[in-house]
Amino acid sequence: MTRTKKIFSQRMLAAGCAAAMLLSLAGCKKEHSADVVASVNGKAIQRAELDKLYQDQLRQNPQQDVSEDQADAARLSILRQMIDEEIIQQRAAKMNLTASNEDVDAKIAEMKAPYTQEQFDARLKASNHSLEDLKREVRRSLTFDKLLNKEINSKIAITDADVSNYYAKHKGEYNLIEAHYHLAQVLVTGMPAAQAGNLQGSKAANDAEAKKKIQMLKNRLDSGEDFSAIAMNFSENPQTAQNGGDMGFIPESQLRTDPMVFAAVSKLKAGQITDIVPVYDNPGASNRRVVGYAILKLISREPPGQRSLQDPAVQQNIRQQLQDARSTLLKNAYFEMLRNQAKVENYLAEDIFKRGAK
Repeated sequence: MTRTKKIFSQRMLAAGCAAAMLLSLAGCKKEHSADVVASVNGKAIQRAELDKLYQDQLRQNPQQDVSEDQADAARLSILRQMIDEEIIQQRAAKMNLTASNEDVDAKIAEMKAPYTQEQFDARLKASNHSLEDLKREVRRSLTFDKLLNKEINSKIAITDADVSNYYAKHKGEYNLIEAHYHLAQVLVTGMPAAQAGNLQGSKAANDAEAKKKIQMLKNRLDSGEDFSAIAMNFSENPQTAQNGGDMGFIPESQLRTDPMVFAAVSKLKAGQITDIVPVYDNPGASNRRVVGYAILKLISREPPGQRSLQDPAVQQNIRQQLQDARSTLLKNAYFEMLRNQAKVENYLAEDIFKRGAK
């Protein structure tokens, strides 16, 4: 046998062995129950849990005539989130960072505080959740926060040099050509939304509920409760609620596009709040309509001119921007690392592919 034929024969033999091995592995592949849609490091994710989340999504975003392909795509997206959450929860458990029963009970008590027991039970029922469902969600959320604080936030250090360098490169951004109003907001809306965006998961279902809720919050603010805490727990603006309602600095020209809001804000002194003001879908239009209600707080009014680096508000703004940017980068990298280390089997994806590839 020539050398070339010998090499060819050896490669064919190796290929045949590899194929046999693959067939053997495929034949021995562990079967999964029809009730299981995925597994993460051997832990099953149940179809019933996926179906419940899918139905919740349909209720929040009702659509007519959802095709089979659209339904499959939605389920795949939800399952990917469930897989990621399971990876995170397992990592936290490995580091002994899972939220305790005491942590969960304390958070539930905080969520129940604004309501009577009957009102709280009614809200749970309306959201199609049991108390045990809520406890599971709270535990996951608290555990996620503990993991992030341990693995990411505690490792971020923004130095004075970082702040100075950023200011030197973006000095023009702190040169105000017009007055700016530093505002915070508590927003309530009866419009549908995928998430409430606040710590309590509090969401008005319609205009009547929105009016009732915003009046309740105004009463609590008038009685001396902290604006930031109220916003974090009850405001329905996901972009600002987590920051205590802080909207940042708003140019005066932008405020003037809604004369009612500008009139309410311009007469405030720092630290004061407005009465309840309506929020319109298109403030300047004649056919505008009310989509919600807000209470605004004036934190400060900044006159035109260059803001100095020595201004504490400027330093805090820069520090927060740098912190948020670095946190986002590290979170993305950290989650990719966890995914790479996990053994994930997505049975739903396999089933959908097999059906579509026939």
